[in-house]
Amino acid sequence: MEEKIRVLFICIHNSARSQMAEEFLKNIGRNRFIVESAGFEPTEVNPLVVEVMKEEGIDLANNKAKSLFKFFKEGRLYDYVITVCDDSTEKECPVFAGIAKRLHWPFPDPSALLGRNEEKKKEIRKIRDKIKSKIQSWVKELNG
Repeated sequence: MEEKIRVLFICIHNSARSQMAEEFLKNIGRNRFIVESAGFEPTEVNPLVVEVMKEEGIDLANNKAKSLFKFFKEGRLYDYVITVCDDSTEKECPVFAGIAKRLHWPFPDPSALLGRNEEKKKEIRKIRDKIKSKIQSWVKELNG
């Protein structure tokens, strides 16, 4: 039996990008991965993100934001730590013991979007689709 690949997605609040990436990898990667996500300053999962993920058949309504530093203190081990936030935040990520690879996939922050909810959702859909596409190509790359 093939050993599962442990992946951690990180962003600022664990309210949008890392939540989307976690769920897409769970769905696209099937049973090949053990996937978690966390944030530097965990808040609530963005309700507009919950709405646009439902369009993909993924329900984030019961997801909770998790603390990156709690995972770090617990000594969790990962094969990949993937930051999905901007470059300035990526540099603040702690080093996790046992990491084989650290990747950085920058995506815009949905919490920084301006405008009415419909305008924000339109932009969040673009971010969601970019994250999904990145996950699909990465899984394909790992499959060789």
